[in-house]
Amino acid sequence: MPKIIQNLWSDESGQDIAEYAVMLAVILVIVVGTIRLIGSNANTVFSNVGSSIQ
Repeated sequence: MPKIIQNLWSDESGQDIAEYAVMLAVILVIVVGTIRLIGSNANTVFSNVGSSIQ
């Protein structure tokens, strides 16, 4: 019985999936934040150019 518990405790196969999920979440937050920042800045620039043309 102690050998089974020791094997379960030292099993790290599920840890890789959790690490990849955390990395994916961080990357998605960075990408979404960058797109929102660039999107609002681009909208302002296009609005300024559009009003200048008119």
